[in-house]
Amino acid sequence: MPSTSEVGHAKNVANLQKLTQQVSVYTLYNPPVPNLTIASLQALYTMANAKLSEVQDKRHNNKIAIALRQTAFENLKSTCTRIINRLEILGLVPGTLDQAKSLNRSIQGGGKKKSISAVTDSEQPSTNNPISTSRQSYTQQTENFGILLQLLATLSNYNPDEDELKLSYLNSYKDSLQGATQLVDQTEAELNVMLIERNKILYTEETGLYSIAQNVKKYVKSLYGATSPEYSTVSAIKFTIITN
Repeated sequence: MPSTSEVGHAKNVANLQKLTQQVSVYTLYNPPVPNLTIASLQALYTMANAKLSEVQDKRHNNKIAIALRQTAFENLKSTCTRIINRLEILGLVPGTLDQAKSLNRSIQGGGKKKSISAVTDSEQPSTNNPISTSRQSYTQQTENFGILLQLLATLSNYNPDEDELKLSYLNSYKDSLQGATQLVDQTEAELNVMLIERNKILYTEETGLYSIAQNVKKYVKSLYGATSPEYSTVSAIKFTIITN
């Protein structure tokens, strides 16, 4: 479901088209500045609408990457539990087994699984950002898993028959976890760039869609008067500055 701010951005763009269509039928509408002409307004609408589509594409890619990461991590905790169960019967010195168990506790306690959606317009980078917290958890789990595998590599008697517990398989699995998180980071970065570009088109002072729409209204007001039906019609078309 789209966020409230996402809907608001789309509403601003749709209302620009509505405003453009309205002033295009005003016979006196002949603005003295280039960015208020009908052609310029139409071009701005086309560009803004295309940017909204690009944002949605990047957001979709990010959601897919997040889902793939969640799938990749589904078996991590159970795998670590199986590793510890195996180590407990190998007669390891207490310090080695304790270290393995400590790493496992860190992985198991990495936080309950959450359904994390892609970055939304209302999410800003901060220490309280659930996206940032989630990324840190996934990264820490992968790092601790890697340390556990390094420990296993030092144990000559760790030689399981099960393919999914062999070091070669576990190292490949660790690489897939790292790759899954990197893909989330990449798609999120691409989304953030697109959000910045969208906001520049819509809200840059003087040249953004919001400012231009207000100037169109002012021009119509100057043409027909504040109490005219022409101005009343365009003034009712609402535009909102959305800062996130």
